[in-house]
Amino acid sequence: MENLFKVSSNPHVRDNQTTSKIMLDVLIALIPASIFGVYNFGISALILIIITVASAMVSEAVYNKLMKKKNTVGDLSAAVTGLLLALNLPGTNDIKDLKDLWWIAVLGAVFAIVVVKMLFGGLGQNFMNPALGARCFLLLSFTSQMTNFSLDIDGVTSATPLYLLKHGESVDVMKMFIGRTAGTIGETSALAIIIGGIYLLVKRIIDFRIPVFYIGTFAIFAMIYTVANGGLDMVFVAGQLCGGGLMLGAWFMATDYVTSPITKKGKIVYGICLGLVTGMLRLLTKDTAAPEGVSYAIIFCNLLVPLIEKFTAPRAFGKEAKAE
Repeated sequence: MENLFKVSSNPHVRDNQTTSKIMLDVLIALIPASIFGVYNFGISALILIIITVASAMVSEAVYNKLMKKKNTVGDLSAAVTGLLLALNLPGTNDIKDLKDLWWIAVLGAVFAIVVVKMLFGGLGQNFMNPALGARCFLLLSFTSQMTNFSLDIDGVTSATPLYLLKHGESVDVMKMFIGRTAGTIGETSALAIIIGGIYLLVKRIIDFRIPVFYIGTFAIFAMIYTVANGGLDMVFVAGQLCGGGLMLGAWFMATDYVTSPITKKGKIVYGICLGLVTGMLRLLTKDTAAPEGVSYAIIFCNLLVPLIEKFTAPRAFGKEAKAE
């Protein structure tokens, strides 16, 4: 009877998931977008991916060595950060452009791992997604290189679909959905990203609420925007959904365990906030040179997560409501 009330130390709820298993599933989910990026932009994209992933893993290993900490490269979180950053780098099928990008990729990987992740305590302690933090750092520091998008198809160089939409030009939505357009390495094919996202849902790595409410809120925002500017234009809305980093951000970066809410209601509020902020940055700003918004929207909403969780946390069992 004495042993009846003896319990082990927490945590008391366990499963067989580990950090390395989760990160491996994320890497697997990113394979379709990575493969299509290499198909779309050629060997230069593959080289950038290898350089960025390797730089991220080496950065973490060196930092741990210098700080005399346990080597955490084996949990694969650095590899995920490196791959996500690589997929957010400009895609080009001109191998000569690598001279302006490879060192930026290395610098971005070091910044993501050392500054955004490790200096805040390592995995689980960072307040923003490391890959997105690095991308924004690179966008602010090397704007011309990071916004130099081009794709040569049959001798014709194309601009990004978002750039065309921002300037009132037409786009081929089906081509955007498949991904044969200019953009970053991993953002062009909405189809490849959705395939990866479905894999994460099936494996229960992510919760459907964040991407669904993010994409849904943004779609409603875009529809209201078109109605206010002359009439409902679903081609414009579809182009906005398939263009830029919306899909990649919604499925792979907004759902980051560390920087997103853990409560179900919090995930919904978070997704809605992401859709609204992205809509405002994309559609209500006058910046025609960089018509994106996803990276900044996710980082801004990362900062709101503690507040969101405070107001959406369920009341503890047995705790009475405050008397009026």
